[in-house]
Amino acid sequence: MFSQKKELSGIDRLKRRQLLGAIAMAVTAPGVGGLPLAWGQHVHKVTKKKSQKKGYYEPQFFKQHEYQTLQQLVQLIIPADECSGSGVDAGAPEFIDLLCGHNQDLANIFIGGLLWIDGQIRNLHGTSFIDATDKEQTALVEQMVQASDPTKVKAARITRYGASDEYQGFSSYRIRPSSDLEPGAYFFHWLRKMTVDAFYTSPIGIKDIGYQGNKAVSEYKVPASIIEEALKKGPVGTV
Repeated sequence: MFSQKKELSGIDRLKRRQLLGAIAMAVTAPGVGGLPLAWGQHVHKVTKKKSQKKGYYEPQFFKQHEYQTLQQLVQLIIPADECSGSGVDAGAPEFIDLLCGHNQDLANIFIGGLLWIDGQIRNLHGTSFIDATDKEQTALVEQMVQASDPTKVKAARITRYGASDEYQGFSSYRIRPSSDLEPGAYFFHWLRKMTVDAFYTSPIGIKDIGYQGNKAVSEYKVPASIIEEALKKGPVGTV
């Protein structure tokens, strides 16, 4: 009886890992818009479970410096206000970390983008992003916001950074972008998308829009106007 329970438990864990992998791969699939509520809730459930083991969330994919940089960027995108918590409070960094560990394309985008962020601010101010001043951080992110206008971001990425040790894993970016900010703009597009997906599938985000379940509406869909208002809370705003 005991061994049978253990076996079933193992099957359940395998199913959960398979589901998480499927969700992660779907994120970068062509034509996928906002993440369905049930998918996002599953990811949050997994991160919460991992947090309970040590009393805090230990990054599964990112190195500590990368994760701290991600946390600061998420905080700039959706900070807390008098109405609701921040993107960090909603678990967006954990959400992104977990999915990057199950999707190599997504991992390339974020590892490459975080490298780019640090490289840019080091060239400008001689320090890493997390050690830069609030003003320096905001100025760089504002530049990425302006450059991440969807009409300017090219979907095609032809050549790769594979020849450079500094940019290993930066495989979704061209060696010669059309502008110095294009790699950062492409990364910021994904960073903002994933932060919004994480926020509005978390308990904080669901409460923020007043969703009451199927008794209130038949489909969970966050209006674009609400997303825009949430993004305006941050110092970098929207394009």
